[in-house]
Amino acid sequence: MSQNLPRALHLKVITPRKLLVETEVEEISLPSLEGYLGILPGHRPLLIALGKGTVTYKLAKKEGKVPVQGGYAEILPESVVIFTELSKDEANQSPEG
Repeated sequence: MSQNLPRALHLKVITPRKLLVETEVEEISLPSLEGYLGILPGHRPLLIALGKGTVTYKLAKKEGKVPVQGGYAEILPESVVIFTELSKDEANQSPEG
């Protein structure tokens, strides 16, 4: 089974007003209600509630960050979709894809 793991994750971050991020990434860190959760390609399917914090994602040597204020994330082996409200410092964030 480990031979068939995807090399990247397709990440989407969606707010009520717009699609904020859509990119391929190598890893993601999410603020769940019980602490931060690291996601790598091939992760088992999971649906989690998000807490207040920062979603961090990496591809090669680039890193993007999105401050979030709750919501939820659907995690699949090849993708992560995050439905969230942005935190108040939304204007200060600049995700790179």
